Amino acid sequence: DIIRGSPDVKWESIKGLETAKRLLKEAVVMPIKYPKYFTGLLSPWKGILLFGPPGTGKTMLAKAVATECKTTFFNISASSIVSKWRGDSEKLVKVLFELARHHAPSTIFLDEIDAIISQRGEARSEHEASRRLKTELLIQMDGLTKTDELVFVLAATNLPWELDAAMLRRLEKRILVPLPEAEARHAMFEEFLPSTPDTMEIPYDVLVESTEGYSGSDIRLVCKEAAMQPLRRLMAVLEGRQEEMPEDELPEVGPIAAEDIELALRNTRPSAHLHAHRYEQFNQDYGSHVIG
Repeated sequence: DIIRGSPDVKWESIKGLETAKRLLKEAVVMPIKYPKYFTGLLSPWKGILLFGPPGTGKTMLAKAVATECKTTFFNISASSIVSKWRGDSEKLVKVLFELARHHAPSTIFLDEIDAIISQRGEARSEHEASRRLKTELLIQMDGLTKTDELVFVLAATNLPWELDAAMLRRLEKRILVPLPEAEARHAMFEEFLPSTPDTMEIPYDVLVESTEGYSGSDIRLVCKEAAMQPLRRLMAVLEGRQEEMPEDELPEVGPIAAEDIELALRNTRPSAHLHAHRYEQFNQDYGSHVIG
């Protein structure tokens, strides 16, 4: 998908992740805003890897970069560049990078990059078409570092340890997108379940304590589950009636009760905490960090 103009995701709409935002601004936003300073040795990083547990906001960060910079945004998944015809995949990769150069400044976002360029194995364990596609992608990314055009490759993965070593070298900035901290979780709950004068006070502190290890999308699911409970009660009443009510006479959905929140927490388990220590280890070994 090619998005001309901005995907309309603001930095403020992403709660927390201050380190990741700062590193991304430094790597992509500043070189586009102030190209005068990013020349010679300070030429911009052309390859950036966002890695971390699923549901933490990697895709949203990429879209926020494109919104902030007003760049053309190429949203690429494996299906966009893999073809059943022999030799077509490499041509598609080449055309993609030529298009990106033509529409510079531009951002190529490779989502779930581990599906495209996992480690190159022995000849027997890997199809030659897959190897040719990986080689073409590596060659094209090498070409970016040798030009002055503002074309950035942003890649996202949940499995950074499966990436090919040659690709890791080309993705010079490697930014961990971690699970949300307590402060970020609090802000998410306030946004999804706002307190109103005519409803009960939402126990945000209890919610924050109970969701340690939850990702941003897990927290959204908790809020959705809590909001569904009053609707379920209303549906049971409406379904019990014999005659159907016209749409303009349907009653309002009731407020969320304390037991609704408890039930939502019991029914929604974290999905992203399993490999937390591996992400930390990878970040220590290969990650980019904020200095000063």
